[in-house]
Amino acid sequence: MANEKVDVVIVGSGASGSTFAAVLAKAGKKVVVLEAGPDWKLTDLVSSDFWGRRIKPAGAPFLLEGRNPMAYAYQAGWGVGGAALHHFANFPRLLPADFTMKSDHGRALDWPIKYSDVAPYYDKVASDIGMSGDAKAEEIWRPAGAPYPMPPMRTFRNGEVWLKGFEANGIRMVPAAVAMNSTEFKGRPACIYDGWCHVGCPTGALANPLVTYLADARKAGAEVRPLSTVTRVLTNQAGTRVTGVEYYDDKKERQVQEASVVVLAAWAAQNPRLMLNSATDKHSKGLANSSGLLGKYIQTHFGSATWAMFDEDVENHMGTVGAQYMSYERMNKTSHKGTFGSTFINVGAALKASGLAGFAGARADLFGPALADFMKRGKRGLSRIGASGEEMPNIENRVELASDKDEFGMPLGRLIHSYDENAIALWNANFDEGLKIARATGAKEVWSARGNMPTVHLMGGTIMGTEAGNSVTNSFGQTHELPNLYCAGPGIFTTSGAVNPTYTIFALSLRGAEQLAANFSTVAG
Repeated sequence: MANEKVDVVIVGSGASGSTFAAVLAKAGKKVVVLEAGPDWKLTDLVSSDFWGRRIKPAGAPFLLEGRNPMAYAYQAGWGVGGAALHHFANFPRLLPADFTMKSDHGRALDWPIKYSDVAPYYDKVASDIGMSGDAKAEEIWRPAGAPYPMPPMRTFRNGEVWLKGFEANGIRMVPAAVAMNSTEFKGRPACIYDGWCHVGCPTGALANPLVTYLADARKAGAEVRPLSTVTRVLTNQAGTRVTGVEYYDDKKERQVQEASVVVLAAWAAQNPRLMLNSATDKHSKGLANSSGLLGKYIQTHFGSATWAMFDEDVENHMGTVGAQYMSYERMNKTSHKGTFGSTFINVGAALKASGLAGFAGARADLFGPALADFMKRGKRGLSRIGASGEEMPNIENRVELASDKDEFGMPLGRLIHSYDENAIALWNANFDEGLKIARATGAKEVWSARGNMPTVHLMGGTIMGTEAGNSVTNSFGQTHELPNLYCAGPGIFTTSGAVNPTYTIFALSLRGAEQLAANFSTVAG
């Protein structure tokens, strides 16, 4: 069944999709957003690790392969708002050197844009959705920019106890830049610091799409269609343009939504899956894939957590799941001898009994009474620091189609990922430094959270570049081969940096959406 043709159909309602929707709807375009999951409201969100599982990925699973299989539950989301519904709202930015790694070091890839191209959009996003922090303090590492609209968030003892250890190791810390309200902002309340951000913020103090760009888009007339699973992007007979998408509605009936422009804003592995499944005789390897790079260069971060037990009440239940303090001190690509790549450091995340980085996971070697005893002590004195390391782009880390199919007959995605020796060396270097910092705090006990090497965040798969021969899209997310098909989100990242990607996702999406709006008649044809 075909619906009335619209100007733009956007697949996904998370950080990137909501931004495109807001800009284009405000520009007077008829916009439909298709979302595979339910239409959540703030009032649906419950501060519970059990409830929070509902807003993690449901839908068809990905087959996970490689030496270090990609965990993706926190990289995607189930329902309106996407992963940004449950993100931690840590909003560090990439630094100038992240865009020129091949030019500077002869390694990895260069982005087709510079930091200066993205910086104005970092500032604009902060103004649009609200951020708290101290931009002036960050200038010891990055070029000056606009001040954040709100002062830094409150700090608590679980972050402050670490400052002595950082100072002893020559690591400068600044207030964390977070997309949360330290004061009331645009009618949204200030944070209450109850530490449940990772299951959704029911007050609206955290800048998720429901209260920021998606709310703006709806106000401007965009339609959000939940429980709509997209399976193919459709093209004209000549294979020169996309014409819309095929999807299955809430009754699991096939529908077609025609559009002048298609924006793929699903998560980083789902966009390549859709494009590969949309192959035609004119695009036999998948859409926009003459380079053979569609689905390639999947990248992630690896976390090195250091735990400490303090002999005092550090109020570790208080604050946010985002950081209290952060540091770009190890963002230089050669910060650690014998390895290569950036590290981003943060400290002061609120802890809960379970969930990601909760008490129960701090000592994976304990069970039964020993674990119960540890958790009783931990609820008073446990805290952690996090060091996020940068993985180099590797063409073998990829998304491809499997032979198994989902309930709609669409091939499942196979996500293949392995770390190289450099990544393992950087992971270990961050553990070593974490222990030095922890010991300098005077903590009662310190240890590394070693286990399987984790995968944190997901980028690449539809990388940007200068031409169709070396990339899938240009710097605006516009595919080189199909001018009215855009990719949005972290999939267009050329390298991963070491920082949480969400701020850059918003900034790049705003840049791409404004370019599309300004050139809409040309792009739409």
